[in-house]
Amino acid sequence: MPAYEESVPAHLWPLAGDGRVAARRLTAHLPSGAYLAASDEPKAWQTLAEVGAVIRDPRFGEVRREGEPWEDGFLEPRRAYVDGADHAGWEPRVEVATRFDSAVQDHLVRAAERALVVASHGMAMTVWLTARIGLPAPGDFWAALRLPDALAVDLVSRTATPILRDLG
Repeated sequence: MPAYEESVPAHLWPLAGDGRVAARRLTAHLPSGAYLAASDEPKAWQTLAEVGAVIRDPRFGEVRREGEPWEDGFLEPRRAYVDGADHAGWEPRVEVATRFDSAVQDHLVRAAERALVVASHGMAMTVWLTARIGLPAPGDFWAALRLPDALAVDLVSRTATPILRDLG
């Protein structure tokens, strides 16, 4: 979980103390020697930082959006977005999927034979997976994500399989 603060933009939130504890539990289950890449948002790269050097890439960042509710009611527009609804001031899904896929392809090349581990954000990843492998129910997939969560993504078989849940 990030350290929420209304006066600080969400893309600058660091992990909270309990988020760091959950991240340590998650990273203990990641492949040894993996190539680590993450969004340049602190809450993402800090999730992997204790494992080793993390390459920060803004293309793994969360969906850029304006006009989102701060407290109550923020989940509904997010779920509607990943399910295909357009919201004024929100980054178009095709742009999210394109930038995310570009980052994945670049880092797969850099990772060479090592496993690629990416720390990102729920909406951006869901949009990318929907475009890339065809998630049948993106809103349900997004709603089932946990903080933190880990998925094994196979681009050849077009699958995203949860490997860890409820570590927090």
